Amino acid sequence: MLTRDAIALIDAALDEDVGPGDFTTLWTVPEARRAEARIVAKQPGVIAGSEVAAEVFRRVDPSLEIHVDAPDGTAVEPGDRAMTVRGSARSILTAERTALNFMQRLSGVATVARTYTRAVAGTSARVIDTRKTTPGMRRLEKAAVLAGGGANHRVGLHDMVMIKDNHIAAAGGITAAVEAVRARNDRGLRVEVETTGLEEVREALAAGVDRIMFDNMTPDQIRAALDLLADADPRPETEASGGITLQTIAEYARTGVDFISIGALTHSAPSLDLSLQLRAES
Repeated sequence: MLTRDAIALIDAALDEDVGPGDFTTLWTVPEARRAEARIVAKQPGVIAGSEVAAEVFRRVDPSLEIHVDAPDGTAVEPGDRAMTVRGSARSILTAERTALNFMQRLSGVATVARTYTRAVAGTSARVIDTRKTTPGMRRLEKAAVLAGGGANHRVGLHDMVMIKDNHIAAAGGITAAVEAVRARNDRGLRVEVETTGLEEVREALAAGVDRIMFDNMTPDQIRAALDLLADADPRPETEASGGITLQTIAEYARTGVDFISIGALTHSAPSLDLSLQLRAES
């Protein structure tokens, strides 16, 4: 079930594309013409955004018949069918680009997420996303990460305290920042602290935070940091972040870190190539 925010985003996208009317379609396609359209993969990948695309068609014409052939999380190869739409040819053509834009973008995110999660297979590390998302599309993109087998970090600034380097500098240190949060945290939010070296790891551990991020540390540095936490009770969760690529993520995962955050899941994911193939009824 899509949220009201997602519906509003779909409506805004349709308004942007259709505006006062799809005049090409209105002036070339007979009103009574019916058609069947298939959304087909043109390259290997993972589908996401199928319900968003389906809702685009419904918003244009509730009478359209829609069948999702490849639900979110489905791996596809070139030629595989992801969705079938039947009904008014005009309605299908008017909705086509907006539906594809959503589905291609979100399938691209899911595909990248699947690639990264496969790279850490056999380890205990989980690949998570970041807040480096397309404005207005964060929840949809995070859902796409899940479809690709990844996991979500916080949704926004409101659902977890994440004390980063600039917060630490402005607050006067890790301890001061954590103490200030504890004095005000009437929401019971979990607290994460970003660290860049072993001294900061020790300070974050002493402060009793819920998760410690190892920012731009090497795998060897992370192993040393994890050794510091080995006897902690309770032991905070750990996260590696910063400059980790598909080529290096397996080495980071083998350190024993709990989470690896990858901004590229969302900020650098290329759209998956999908096309809509329409066949008009005679």
